[in-house]
Amino acid sequence: MDKERNVSVIEDLDGRKIVIIHDIRFRGKRKINWKEVEQYLKQYIGEVYEIMDSADIVYVGGDFADEFSGSQDTERLKGTLAKAKANAAQGIPELIETAANRRFKENFNPKHQRDARFGWYRYDSRFGLPVYGVDGELERYNIFHVEMLVRHDADGKRYLYDVVNIKKETGTPLEQ
Repeated sequence: MDKERNVSVIEDLDGRKIVIIHDIRFRGKRKINWKEVEQYLKQYIGEVYEIMDSADIVYVGGDFADEFSGSQDTERLKGTLAKAKANAAQGIPELIETAANRRFKENFNPKHQRDARFGWYRYDSRFGLPVYGVDGELERYNIFHVEMLVRHDADGKRYLYDVVNIKKETGTPLEQ
């Protein structure tokens, strides 16, 4: 496991958890190097996490890194949202553990007949990324909302499949 992760979990004024990712590891003026992100994510394969809100156990399977970095959802992302998703990779354990608002959907796609035999779950999670001023000083954290997409496999286990529907929250960002 990468020992250089600099991640913490805080609560906002409403008591909702936010995963704070203190470092910008994946940078790019124009384009994110998704192969580099995929390599980074491979450290989580085989790990198991428990969602605090529901006590659901979520495994990180071998398909996660490839799906996260190469999904249709990822291909659509540009600019700030692409950078945010790439850097969210640093907080995967905490994003899973703090996920809430579980929703279930049957699997209707023949492509996933085996790997999502018992359907799909979506959970909401939030994270913050630092914003630095021109002087290099930390100004604030932008907060993002994501959905954790979890497949319920034929083996009965739930596997993290992707992190989708990333949106920057509007309103007041977290001040330093």
